[in-house]
Amino acid sequence: MSTIATLAAEARSALAGSFSGTLTGPDDAGYDEARSVYNAMIDRRPALVARCTSAADVAAVIGFARSQNALIAVRGGGHNGGGLGVVDDGVVIDLAGINSIDVDASARTVRVGGGCVWKDVDAATHEVGGTVPCGIIGTTGVGGLTLGGGIGHIARSGGLTIDNLLEAEVVLADGSIVRASADENPELFWALRGGGGNFGVVTAFTFKMQPVSMVVAGPTFWSLEDSAEVMRAYREFLPAAPRELNGWFAFVTVPPVPVFPEELHGRKMAAIVWCHTGSEEEAAAAMAPMLEAVEPVLHAAGPMPFPVLNGFFDALYPKGDQWYWRADFVRELPDAAIEQHVKFANEMRPGQSTMHMYPIDGAVHDVGSGDTAFSYRDVTWAQVIVGVDPDPANAEAIKQWTIDYWDATHPYSAGGAYVNFMMDEGQERVKATYRDNYDRLARAKAQYDPDNVFRVNQNIKPAS
Repeated sequence: MSTIATLAAEARSALAGSFSGTLTGPDDAGYDEARSVYNAMIDRRPALVARCTSAADVAAVIGFARSQNALIAVRGGGHNGGGLGVVDDGVVIDLAGINSIDVDASARTVRVGGGCVWKDVDAATHEVGGTVPCGIIGTTGVGGLTLGGGIGHIARSGGLTIDNLLEAEVVLADGSIVRASADENPELFWALRGGGGNFGVVTAFTFKMQPVSMVVAGPTFWSLEDSAEVMRAYREFLPAAPRELNGWFAFVTVPPVPVFPEELHGRKMAAIVWCHTGSEEEAAAAMAPMLEAVEPVLHAAGPMPFPVLNGFFDALYPKGDQWYWRADFVRELPDAAIEQHVKFANEMRPGQSTMHMYPIDGAVHDVGSGDTAFSYRDVTWAQVIVGVDPDPANAEAIKQWTIDYWDATHPYSAGGAYVNFMMDEGQERVKATYRDNYDRLARAKAQYDPDNVFRVNQNIKPAS
């Protein structure tokens, strides 16, 4: 059995002839970059980082890691808040080398490698006038976002990312490479749609595209002093708005970028980030009731290509900041909850810390809570609170603000949380997130990963 110090050397010997990617250990040049993830608060030292280039590479690394009884972490884009794409002393399967994108314009589908990031998918599908519903940051990995469900700018009209997934190529814990779809391994396909990385390593996704190319999008800012009134108007307005209109609410500090007036730079504000999939006239009419309810300081929505919108925050949130997350699903937004939101918005750390409320209704509600692993189809928002700061000296302060904020608003939540927004919060939180779907997921886990090889995640334990 290899030691941590010798695992990389053992891997080079054992995988010679069966692995075409790159193996990096602690003594190799580039190790620190190879082990790094988006959240700089995560600082873990794996024994081996295996950058794979094919499903066969992934299968070979799984076999090697299992032979060494080594923990396995799987990394796509590396954005996971809890840093689940890297593990101390174990093996990281890095999918960044599996990054092909094949668009079928006539079938309106796209096949995407498991290591792709969304900005590259956006660019490829935009060329044929389509898009796949995704998140809000272009550098996010396709794999992690999809397997957790996929909440983003066009969810109200296009559904979650998983609602647009047609099939997946999956490497299982035993090294076999299988296809999961409605017709082949349907139980695995059900589990992959929201069940996270519990069931295997997805090396390719096939999505249907939505007919979205240009959108009317951008932020509206309101004075923080008006934020309670804005939230009260928003809770009534958005759920009743046309599906073509998506608008997620946020507390933000306006960044010092030329697109915003200099007098707003550094100011804490309430905001809605809009995305309308119709014409400018339709968008203006759809947004008007909210703009009339409370007068904004700045309304900056306009026509743009969807990839521009999905990359809008990439520069503001680069890799390497300190991040701490807390999240909940929210069904209603009572005045008592709004009071707590306003309190903590005023206490928000300067810079990139924020709170977002993403709509979960419209097309998302068209799918039953048991039709996919993603259970919370009956709520109105996915709320996330994030402390963000580039300076490690501020890590504890942003963490405490986030926890205190969450503690104050959690009593008004629906119970669970979007798994892509969760840190390591324990098994009860995982069970609360999947609700009635958990037992079925545990049975699927027992079928496809009975030894819980894939457990560096929001873990679903195999049914006994």
